[in-house]
Amino acid sequence: MECRMFEMNLISAIDLENVRKICKMKVYARVSIGNQPDSEKRTPVDRHGKTNPAWNFTIKRTISERVIEQYNSMLVIKLYCKRKLGDRYIGEVHLSMKELYEYAYPSGGSAIVNHPVQKGCVHSQGMLKFSYRFGDKFSIDKLLLAESLGYGVP
Repeated sequence: MECRMFEMNLISAIDLENVRKICKMKVYARVSIGNQPDSEKRTPVDRHGKTNPAWNFTIKRTISERVIEQYNSMLVIKLYCKRKLGDRYIGEVHLSMKELYEYAYPSGGSAIVNHPVQKGCVHSQGMLKFSYRFGDKFSIDKLLLAESLGYGVP
């Protein structure tokens, strides 16, 4: 199976909608790749930036070449405000892995981008900044891939 290493660094966000009127915002992000909710990674909570959080959080994943070839394979970044009575949704960014690859390919497979945060079908307040890099293509045994993703036989 043809694969690539995908590395993403979630850097920061600016001018997010303030979803807390009384206390200060404590923002974190949930990141999933390739329509697999079980692959979700979560950043630490930024307790100081309020509506301008910074994480500098790196995620590394081995992804199938099929993820890059299909427009419906998405990178999804959802932003939340941490609260004691349940976290509050701020907004999200949806990007096609194929489009990310095509954008970064001319510059060696890496890029730094800013994308507007959306809430529903409209642009919310704020921009999300992250960098990403696609590694070189390599082959991997299907059983080895399944084990690395946690689906292998014990």
